[in-house]
Amino acid sequence: MMKTIMPITAIIGLRFMGLFIVLPVLSVYALGLKGSNEFLVGITIGGYALTQMLLQVPFGMLSDKIGRKITITIGLIIFIIGSLMCAFSGDIYSLMFGRFIQGAGAIGAVATAMISDMVKEEVRAKAMAIMGGSIAMSFALSMMIGPLVGGYWGVDKLFFLVAIFSILAIVILYLKVQNPPKISHSYDNSNTRLVEILQNKDLMKMNITNMLQKGMMTLAFLIIPILMLKEFGWDKKELWMVYMPAMVFGVLAMAPSAIIGEKYHKAKEMLMLGIFLFAVSYAIMGYAHSATFFIVGVIIFFVGFNMHEPLMQSMASKYPRIHQKGTALGIFNSFGYIGTFIGGVFGGYFLQNYGMKEIAIVVIVIAFLWLFLVASITNPKINKNLYLSFDDINLDNANNLHDIEGIIEWYKNESENILIIKYNSLDTNKEEIENFLH
Repeated sequence: MMKTIMPITAIIGLRFMGLFIVLPVLSVYALGLKGSNEFLVGITIGGYALTQMLLQVPFGMLSDKIGRKITITIGLIIFIIGSLMCAFSGDIYSLMFGRFIQGAGAIGAVATAMISDMVKEEVRAKAMAIMGGSIAMSFALSMMIGPLVGGYWGVDKLFFLVAIFSILAIVILYLKVQNPPKISHSYDNSNTRLVEILQNKDLMKMNITNMLQKGMMTLAFLIIPILMLKEFGWDKKELWMVYMPAMVFGVLAMAPSAIIGEKYHKAKEMLMLGIFLFAVSYAIMGYAHSATFFIVGVIIFFVGFNMHEPLMQSMASKYPRIHQKGTALGIFNSFGYIGTFIGGVFGGYFLQNYGMKEIAIVVIVIAFLWLFLVASITNPKINKNLYLSFDDINLDNANNLHDIEGIIEWYKNESENILIIKYNSLDTNKEEIENFLH
């Protein structure tokens, strides 16, 4: 598994580093550009998310049709173009436009779908945790590199660095990433499947969860640097000292969250604990009267955020059928980017017109309602997967598998000559399915 997913993980890590590395200093940099104010800065920070939101589903659907690799390549090239536009921007509006173009390279769902294609569902949580670890590592490095490079050489140099990261990702994609297995299934590929995906209640609840989580993240990145500089008198070059301890504690929280969530089937509980920590963190940041107390709130926030990371994509990938994964994860990521955009715009507006205390109150109310939403998600542990070699079964009988109550889906891995059957363990069992296929 490691040999399969590590190159994809490296690509995802480079892609997210390209997004993260500018975040620690982008708000204070953008605030100093010609024509800028807090509201426009909020749009600029969340701006890439608007185009990501619009294009995640088309990119996911495109990857289902033309393949994951070529789709990822297209997205990375667009991201490079947007990064260079940001690097050469001289006012808030040109920077904002460059961020919109960056977001048009919407490959997040495609990369996640590629991992889902290549690993069994039983070890997917581990694969997603490794992916989450690479994102967390990218985040930690970005929190150090961003303030230092941006502070000493300028934020524009960070965007050039982002373009280089994306070029390196393309090289890894074609030199190291294996081709996904050839999958065949009997499902209708018509556009009506989009309606089916949107009608899946558990998927929709995960979509909303992703939206709120990403909104909280963008809001945090907007307010943390501005308040540390304006309220507590810190310098841009010192911001890494805020983010680094937060990320250390956050990374330490990831492994226990993944183990408890996936191995012991407590994913919902881990998500709910993360939401509770979001509320506590914003309460602390909203009413902090010292930099130390404020940083405690930042640390608690990133612990909650990193508890979510190894579980979110894994849970979302368990609900759609195999032929829907690219599209479903595209929708999932679109909701995340809706949250990113709203978080930036909401934060900029409230910071300009109200204050941090009012932001904290709104976040706490949202978190309270969010807890009830997550509590109602169906636990996917009741769904099991059965892997049978073509040589051990009568493949002709597979066409009638849906006659068995509890069969969710079945499909063929033509590359490995394996039939995969997903079933509800409350309605049927392994023995009944194997007897049917012999």
